[in-house]
Amino acid sequence: MGALQPWHLIILVLVVVLLFGAKRLPDAARSIGKSMKIFKAETKDMRESGDSDTTTATAEVETRQLPSSSATAAAQEKDQQLADLQRQLDELKKQQPNATADQAPKNAG
Repeated sequence: MGALQPWHLIILVLVVVLLFGAKRLPDAARSIGKSMKIFKAETKDMRESGDSDTTTATAEVETRQLPSSSATAAAQEKDQQLADLQRQLDELKKQQPNATADQAPKNAG
C-alpha cells in the first residue's frame, strides 16, 4: 500500500493542473528548474570551500565588529544631541518664569 501507483500520479497531476492552471505550469517548472540549478551550484561551492571555512569565519567576525563600532559612535552622537536638547530645555524653563512675570502686569492693566 505504501508504493506509489500510476493512478496516484494521475491524480496528483490533475490536482496540480486544477490548482495552478495550464498556463502557469510552464513558468512554475522553469522557476523550479532555476532554483534547483542555484541550489546545486551553492552546494558545490560549499563542498569546495571546506578548507576556506576558517578564513570565512574570521572575516565574518571582523565584519560583525565593524558595525558595532559604528553603532557605538552613532549612539554617542545621539547621546550628545540628547544632552544638548536637555540643556536647551533647561534654559527655556529658566526663561519662562521671567516671561510670565513680565506678562502679568500687562494683563492686569
